[in-house]
Amino acid sequence: MPPTPITHHRRRRVLRPVPLAVVGALVAAAAVALPRLTPEASAATTLRGYADGRGVKIGAAVGDTPLTSDSSYTTVLDREFNSVTAENAMKWDAVEPSRGSFNWAAADRLVAHAAAHNQGVRGHTLVWYAQLPSWLKNGGFSASELNTVLKSHIDTEVGRYKGKVYAWDVVNEAFNEDGSMRSSLWQDKLGTGYIADALKWAHAADPNAKLYINDYNIEADNAKSDALYALAKQLLAQGVPLHGIGFQSHFEVGKLPTSMKANLQRFSDLGLEVSVTELDIRVPLPASSAELAQQSADYKTASENCLGVPRCAGVTLWGVTDKYSWVPGTFSGYGAALPYDEGYAAKPAYTGLSNGLNPNA
Repeated sequence: MPPTPITHHRRRRVLRPVPLAVVGALVAAAAVALPRLTPEASAATTLRGYADGRGVKIGAAVGDTPLTSDSSYTTVLDREFNSVTAENAMKWDAVEPSRGSFNWAAADRLVAHAAAHNQGVRGHTLVWYAQLPSWLKNGGFSASELNTVLKSHIDTEVGRYKGKVYAWDVVNEAFNEDGSMRSSLWQDKLGTGYIADALKWAHAADPNAKLYINDYNIEADNAKSDALYALAKQLLAQGVPLHGIGFQSHFEVGKLPTSMKANLQRFSDLGLEVSVTELDIRVPLPASSAELAQQSADYKTASENCLGVPRCAGVTLWGVTDKYSWVPGTFSGYGAALPYDEGYAAKPAYTGLSNGLNPNA
Protein backbone atom coordinates (compact mmCIF):
# COMPACT_ATOMS: atom_id res chain seq x y z
CA MET A 1 0.00 0.00 0.00
CA PRO A 2 1.73 3.03 -1.19
CA PRO A 3 2.84 5.68 -0.30
CA THR A 4 5.16 3.70 1.98
CA PRO A 5 7.92 2.34 -0.31
CA ILE A 6 7.73 -1.32 -1.20
CA THR A 7 10.56 -3.60 -2.15
CA HIS A 8 10.44 -5.29 -5.50
CA HIS A 9 12.89 -7.65 -7.10
CA ARG A 10 14.97 -5.36 -9.27
CA ARG A 11 16.26 -6.59 -12.59
CA ARG A 12 18.22 -4.76 -15.23
CA ARG A 13 15.74 -3.17 -17.57
CA VAL A 14 15.98 -4.73 -21.02
CA LEU A 15 13.56 -3.47 -23.67
CA ARG A 16 13.46 -5.17 -27.03
CA PRO A 17 13.69 -2.66 -29.85
CA VAL A 18 10.39 -1.89 -31.50
CA PRO A 19 10.49 -1.02 -35.22
CA LEU A 20 9.72 2.64 -35.78
CA ALA A 21 6.88 1.80 -38.13
CA VAL A 22 5.23 -0.35 -35.46
CA VAL A 23 5.69 2.35 -32.82
CA GLY A 24 4.21 4.96 -35.11
CA ALA A 25 1.21 2.80 -35.90
CA LEU A 26 0.58 2.00 -32.23
CA VAL A 27 0.82 5.59 -31.09
CA ALA A 28 -1.30 6.82 -33.97
CA ALA A 29 -3.96 4.22 -33.28
CA ALA A 30 -3.94 5.10 -29.59
CA ALA A 31 -4.25 8.79 -30.34
CA VAL A 32 -7.33 8.19 -32.45
CA ALA A 33 -8.97 6.28 -29.63
CA LEU A 34 -8.11 8.65 -26.79
CA PRO A 35 -11.19 10.21 -25.17
CA ARG A 36 -11.60 13.93 -24.74
CA LEU A 37 -12.60 15.63 -21.53
CA THR A 38 -16.00 16.63 -22.88
CA PRO A 39 -19.38 16.06 -21.27
CA GLU A 40 -20.75 14.55 -24.47
CA ALA A 41 -18.32 11.62 -24.30
CA SER A 42 -20.29 8.44 -24.67
CA ALA A 43 -20.65 6.63 -21.35
CA ALA A 44 -20.73 3.30 -23.15
CA THR A 45 -17.15 3.74 -24.39
CA THR A 46 -15.56 4.87 -21.12
CA LEU A 47 -13.62 2.50 -18.87
CA ARG A 48 -16.62 2.61 -16.57
CA GLY A 49 -19.01 1.81 -19.39
CA TYR A 50 -17.07 -1.27 -20.44
CA ALA A 51 -16.70 -2.44 -16.82
CA ASP A 52 -20.40 -1.92 -16.11
CA GLY A 53 -21.21 -3.92 -19.20
CA ARG A 54 -19.18 -6.84 -17.88
CA GLY A 55 -20.43 -6.54 -14.31
CA VAL A 56 -16.97 -5.83 -12.87
CA LYS A 57 -15.26 -2.98 -11.06
CA ILE A 58 -12.85 -0.50 -12.60
CA GLY A 59 -11.49 1.47 -9.69
CA ALA A 60 -8.99 4.11 -8.70
CA ALA A 61 -7.20 4.99 -5.48
CA VAL A 62 -8.33 8.46 -4.48
CA GLY A 63 -6.48 11.11 -2.51
CA ASP A 64 -8.40 13.56 -0.37
CA THR A 65 -6.54 16.64 -1.67
CA PRO A 66 -7.39 16.22 -5.37
CA LEU A 67 -10.88 15.01 -4.48
CA THR A 68 -11.61 18.27 -2.72
CA SER A 69 -9.60 20.75 -4.81
CA ASP A 70 -9.20 19.59 -8.43
CA SER A 71 -12.29 19.61 -10.63
CA SER A 72 -10.43 18.03 -13.58
CA TYR A 73 -9.57 15.12 -11.29
CA THR A 74 -13.15 14.52 -10.19
CA THR A 75 -14.41 14.88 -13.78
CA VAL A 76 -12.20 12.00 -14.90
CA LEU A 77 -12.78 9.99 -11.73
CA ASP A 78 -16.56 10.12 -11.98
CA ARG A 79 -16.70 9.52 -15.71
CA GLU A 80 -14.24 6.64 -15.93
CA PHE A 81 -14.45 4.69 -12.64
CA ASN A 82 -17.25 2.82 -10.88
CA SER A 83 -15.20 2.08 -7.75
CA VAL A 84 -12.93 4.06 -5.45
CA THR A 85 -10.32 3.10 -2.86
CA ALA A 86 -9.13 5.47 -0.15
CA GLU A 87 -5.44 6.03 -0.84
CA ASN A 88 -4.72 6.95 2.78
CA ALA A 89 -7.92 8.18 4.43
CA MET A 90 -8.95 4.82 5.93
CA LYS A 91 -5.54 3.80 7.26
CA TRP A 92 -5.02 3.63 11.01
CA ASP A 93 -2.86 6.73 11.37
CA ALA A 94 -5.50 8.76 9.53
CA VAL A 95 -8.60 7.60 11.36
CA GLU A 96 -7.26 7.21 14.92
CA PRO A 97 -4.19 9.45 15.33
CA SER A 98 -4.67 9.39 19.12
CA ARG A 99 -6.09 6.44 21.01
CA GLY A 100 -9.84 6.71 21.17
CA SER A 101 -9.85 9.98 19.19
CA PHE A 102 -11.14 9.47 15.66
CA ASN A 103 -10.95 11.62 12.55
CA TRP A 104 -13.33 10.33 9.90
CA ALA A 105 -13.51 13.53 7.84
CA ALA A 106 -11.54 12.44 4.78
CA ALA A 107 -12.93 8.91 4.72
CA ASP A 108 -16.47 10.23 5.09
CA ARG A 109 -15.89 12.64 2.20
CA LEU A 110 -14.83 9.81 -0.08
CA VAL A 111 -17.77 7.60 0.90
CA ALA A 112 -20.20 10.48 0.38
CA HIS A 113 -18.66 11.33 -3.01
CA ALA A 114 -18.91 7.72 -4.10
CA ALA A 115 -22.55 7.49 -3.04
CA ALA A 116 -23.35 10.66 -4.96
CA HIS A 117 -21.75 9.29 -8.14
CA ASN A 118 -22.93 5.68 -7.94
CA GLN A 119 -19.47 4.31 -7.20
CA GLY A 120 -18.61 1.39 -4.96
CA VAL A 121 -16.08 1.85 -2.15
CA ARG A 122 -13.21 -0.53 -1.47
CA GLY A 123 -11.98 -0.23 2.13
CA HIS A 124 -8.23 -0.02 2.60
CA THR A 125 -6.74 -1.20 4.93
CA LEU A 126 -7.52 -2.56 8.38
CA VAL A 127 -4.37 -4.45 9.45
CA TRP A 128 -0.99 -3.37 8.05
CA TYR A 129 2.51 -3.08 9.44
CA ALA A 130 2.90 0.50 8.20
CA GLN A 131 1.22 3.89 8.73
CA LEU A 132 0.41 3.09 12.33
CA PRO A 133 0.06 5.98 14.80
CA SER A 134 2.88 6.36 17.33
CA TRP A 135 0.61 5.54 20.26
CA LEU A 136 0.06 2.12 18.74
CA LYS A 137 3.59 1.42 17.46
CA ASN A 138 5.24 2.50 20.67
CA GLY A 139 2.53 1.55 23.14
CA GLY A 140 4.26 -1.50 24.59
CA PHE A 141 0.99 -3.44 24.64
CA SER A 142 0.82 -7.00 25.87
CA ALA A 143 -0.53 -9.59 23.44
CA SER A 144 -3.89 -9.54 25.20
CA GLU A 145 -4.08 -5.74 25.13
CA LEU A 146 -3.02 -5.57 21.49
CA ASN A 147 -5.66 -8.13 20.56
CA THR A 148 -8.29 -5.96 22.22
CA VAL A 149 -7.00 -2.83 20.46
CA LEU A 150 -7.10 -4.56 17.06
CA LYS A 151 -10.60 -5.93 17.54
CA SER A 152 -11.88 -2.53 18.67
CA HIS A 153 -10.35 -0.85 15.62
CA ILE A 154 -11.92 -3.32 13.21
CA ASP A 155 -15.30 -3.21 14.98
CA THR A 156 -15.30 0.59 14.88
CA GLU A 157 -14.13 1.19 11.33
CA VAL A 158 -15.98 -1.62 9.57
CA GLY A 159 -19.04 -0.88 11.66
CA ARG A 160 -19.00 2.78 10.70
CA TYR A 161 -19.12 1.94 6.99
CA LYS A 162 -21.32 -1.13 7.21
CA GLY A 163 -23.34 -1.39 4.01
CA LYS A 164 -21.27 1.37 2.36
CA VAL A 165 -18.07 -0.57 1.58
CA TYR A 166 -18.38 -3.58 -0.73
CA ALA A 167 -14.94 -5.05 0.05
CA TRP A 168 -12.16 -4.57 2.61
CA ASP A 169 -8.44 -5.19 2.33
CA VAL A 170 -8.47 -6.66 5.80
CA VAL A 171 -4.86 -7.82 6.02
CA ASN A 172 -2.20 -6.10 3.93
CA GLU A 173 1.34 -7.23 3.06
CA ALA A 174 1.73 -10.01 5.63
CA PHE A 175 4.49 -11.94 3.79
CA ASN A 176 8.18 -11.59 2.99
CA GLU A 177 9.48 -12.32 -0.50
CA ASP A 178 10.65 -15.81 0.51
CA GLY A 179 7.19 -16.75 1.75
CA SER A 180 7.90 -16.34 5.45
CA MET A 181 5.68 -14.16 7.58
CA ARG A 182 6.71 -10.51 7.71
CA SER A 183 7.90 -9.26 11.09
CA SER A 184 5.39 -6.69 12.31
CA LEU A 185 3.67 -5.47 15.43
CA TRP A 186 0.89 -7.95 14.71
CA GLN A 187 2.94 -10.97 13.73
CA ASP A 188 5.52 -10.53 16.47
CA LYS A 189 3.00 -10.07 19.29
CA LEU A 190 0.03 -12.14 18.16
CA GLY A 191 1.42 -14.73 15.75
CA THR A 192 -0.12 -15.69 12.41
CA GLY A 193 -3.47 -16.21 14.10
CA TYR A 194 -4.09 -12.47 13.92
CA ILE A 195 -5.04 -12.92 10.26
CA ALA A 196 -7.91 -15.31 10.97
CA ASP A 197 -9.05 -13.20 13.92
CA ALA A 198 -9.10 -10.01 11.84
CA LEU A 199 -11.17 -11.67 9.12
CA LYS A 200 -13.65 -13.04 11.67
CA TRP A 201 -14.03 -9.66 13.40
CA ALA A 202 -14.50 -7.84 10.11
CA HIS A 203 -17.14 -10.33 9.03
CA ALA A 204 -19.02 -9.90 12.30
CA ALA A 205 -18.95 -6.13 11.85
CA ASP A 206 -20.30 -6.30 8.26
CA PRO A 207 -21.43 -9.75 7.11
CA ASN A 208 -22.07 -8.53 3.55
CA ALA A 209 -18.62 -7.06 2.81
CA LYS A 210 -16.14 -9.16 0.83
CA LEU A 211 -12.97 -9.66 2.84
CA TYR A 212 -9.53 -9.76 1.21
CA ILE A 213 -5.90 -10.44 1.91
CA ASN A 214 -3.86 -8.00 -0.22
CA ASP A 215 -0.18 -8.10 -1.19
CA TYR A 216 2.44 -7.18 -3.81
CA ASN A 217 4.82 -9.39 -5.81
CA ILE A 218 2.29 -12.23 -5.64
CA GLU A 219 1.17 -11.89 -9.26
CA ALA A 220 3.61 -14.58 -10.41
CA ASP A 221 3.79 -18.16 -9.22
CA ASN A 222 6.62 -17.73 -6.73
CA ALA A 223 7.54 -18.41 -3.10
CA LYS A 224 5.47 -15.51 -1.81
CA SER A 225 2.31 -16.41 -3.74
CA ASP A 226 2.79 -20.09 -2.84
CA ALA A 227 2.84 -19.18 0.86
CA LEU A 228 -0.27 -17.04 0.50
CA TYR A 229 -1.99 -19.83 -1.43
CA ALA A 230 -1.20 -22.31 1.37
CA LEU A 231 -2.53 -19.88 4.00
CA ALA A 232 -5.70 -19.23 1.99
CA LYS A 233 -6.37 -22.97 1.70
CA GLN A 234 -5.84 -23.37 5.43
CA LEU A 235 -8.14 -20.50 6.34
CA LEU A 236 -10.89 -21.77 4.03
CA ALA A 237 -10.58 -25.27 5.49
CA GLN A 238 -11.02 -23.75 8.95
CA GLY A 239 -14.16 -21.90 7.88
CA VAL A 240 -12.56 -18.46 8.22
CA PRO A 241 -14.47 -15.80 6.21
CA LEU A 242 -11.88 -15.09 3.52
CA HIS A 243 -13.53 -14.08 0.25
CA GLY A 244 -10.79 -12.75 -2.01
CA ILE A 245 -7.15 -12.12 -2.80
CA GLY A 246 -5.91 -8.71 -3.90
CA PHE A 247 -2.98 -8.59 -6.31
CA GLN A 248 -1.47 -5.11 -6.06
CA SER A 249 0.28 -5.24 -9.46
CA HIS A 250 2.82 -2.44 -9.22
CA PHE A 251 4.70 -3.29 -12.42
CA GLU A 252 7.64 -1.99 -14.41
CA VAL A 253 7.00 -1.59 -18.13
CA GLY A 254 7.72 -4.73 -20.12
CA LYS A 255 8.00 -6.92 -17.03
CA LEU A 256 4.57 -8.41 -16.41
CA PRO A 257 5.00 -11.95 -15.10
CA THR A 258 4.09 -14.54 -17.71
CA SER A 259 2.50 -16.78 -15.05
CA MET A 260 0.10 -14.08 -13.82
CA LYS A 261 -3.11 -15.42 -15.32
CA ALA A 262 -2.44 -19.01 -14.29
CA ASN A 263 -1.55 -17.86 -10.79
CA LEU A 264 -4.79 -15.89 -10.42
CA GLN A 265 -6.62 -18.91 -11.77
CA ARG A 266 -5.38 -21.19 -8.98
CA PHE A 267 -6.70 -18.78 -6.33
CA SER A 268 -9.98 -18.55 -8.21
CA ASP A 269 -10.13 -22.34 -8.23
CA LEU A 270 -10.24 -22.22 -4.43
CA GLY A 271 -13.55 -20.37 -4.77
CA LEU A 272 -12.01 -16.98 -3.98
CA GLU A 273 -12.56 -13.70 -5.76
CA VAL A 274 -9.45 -12.28 -7.37
CA SER A 275 -8.90 -8.58 -7.95
CA VAL A 276 -6.10 -6.41 -9.27
CA THR A 277 -6.11 -3.80 -6.53
CA GLU A 278 -3.31 -1.26 -7.11
CA LEU A 279 -2.30 -1.40 -10.76
CA ASP A 280 0.27 0.99 -12.14
CA ILE A 281 3.04 0.44 -14.68
CA ARG A 282 6.07 2.66 -14.18
CA VAL A 283 8.27 3.81 -17.05
CA PRO A 284 11.85 5.15 -17.04
CA LEU A 285 11.83 8.91 -17.54
CA PRO A 286 11.68 10.51 -19.98
CA ALA A 287 9.30 7.96 -21.48
CA SER A 288 9.95 7.07 -25.10
CA SER A 289 7.24 6.36 -27.67
CA ALA A 290 8.28 2.71 -27.65
CA GLU A 291 7.93 2.51 -23.87
CA LEU A 292 4.51 4.17 -23.93
CA ALA A 293 3.42 1.69 -26.58
CA GLN A 294 4.69 -1.19 -24.42
CA GLN A 295 2.94 0.30 -21.39
CA SER A 296 -0.32 0.34 -23.35
CA ALA A 297 0.14 -3.33 -24.23
CA ASP A 298 0.96 -4.13 -20.60
CA TYR A 299 -2.21 -2.43 -19.31
CA LYS A 300 -4.24 -4.49 -21.76
CA THR A 301 -2.53 -7.72 -20.71
CA ALA A 302 -2.77 -7.04 -16.98
CA SER A 303 -6.50 -6.34 -17.16
CA GLU A 304 -7.11 -9.34 -19.41
CA ASN A 305 -5.13 -11.57 -17.04
CA CYS A 306 -7.68 -10.86 -14.33
CA LEU A 307 -10.84 -10.57 -16.41
CA GLY A 308 -10.02 -13.82 -18.16
CA VAL A 309 -10.24 -15.70 -14.86
CA PRO A 310 -13.51 -16.84 -13.22
CA ARG A 311 -14.35 -14.83 -10.09
CA CYS A 312 -12.32 -11.80 -11.16
CA ALA A 313 -14.12 -8.92 -9.45
CA GLY A 314 -12.29 -6.18 -11.31
CA VAL A 315 -9.25 -3.96 -11.63
CA THR A 316 -8.27 -0.92 -9.55
CA LEU A 317 -5.52 1.54 -10.49
CA TRP A 318 -3.34 3.15 -7.85
CA GLY A 319 -4.35 6.62 -8.90
CA VAL A 320 -5.95 8.43 -11.81
CA THR A 321 -3.28 10.75 -13.18
CA ASP A 322 0.51 11.01 -13.16
CA LYS A 323 0.01 14.38 -11.45
CA TYR A 324 -0.57 12.68 -8.08
CA SER A 325 1.22 9.35 -8.55
CA TRP A 326 3.36 7.93 -5.74
CA VAL A 327 5.81 6.38 -8.22
CA PRO A 328 8.33 9.21 -8.87
CA GLY A 329 8.83 9.76 -5.15
CA THR A 330 9.50 6.09 -4.53
CA PHE A 331 11.25 4.75 -7.64
CA SER A 332 14.01 7.15 -8.62
CA GLY A 333 14.03 7.85 -12.36
CA TYR A 334 10.61 6.32 -12.97
CA GLY A 335 7.14 7.76 -13.46
CA ALA A 336 4.40 8.16 -16.09
CA ALA A 337 2.75 5.12 -14.51
CA LEU A 338 -0.96 5.90 -15.01
CA PRO A 339 -3.31 6.23 -18.02
CA TYR A 340 -3.66 10.02 -17.69
CA ASP A 341 -0.73 12.43 -17.84
CA GLU A 342 -0.29 15.40 -15.51
CA GLY A 343 -2.50 17.57 -17.72
CA TYR A 344 -5.31 14.96 -17.81
CA ALA A 345 -4.63 13.95 -21.40
CA ALA A 346 -5.27 10.26 -21.94
CA LYS A 347 -2.12 8.34 -22.85
CA PRO A 348 -1.76 5.20 -24.99
CA ALA A 349 -2.11 3.32 -21.69
CA TYR A 350 -5.74 4.42 -21.57
CA THR A 351 -6.39 2.69 -24.88
CA GLY A 352 -4.66 -0.46 -23.71
CA LEU A 353 -6.74 -0.58 -20.53
CA SER A 354 -9.91 0.23 -22.45
CA ASN A 355 -9.23 -2.60 -24.90
CA GLY A 356 -8.57 -4.95 -22.00
CA LEU A 357 -11.97 -4.13 -20.52
CA ASN A 358 -13.84 -4.18 -23.82
CA PRO A 359 -14.68 -7.80 -24.76
CA ASN A 360 -15.13 -6.74 -28.37
CA ALA A 361 -11.79 -4.95 -28.77
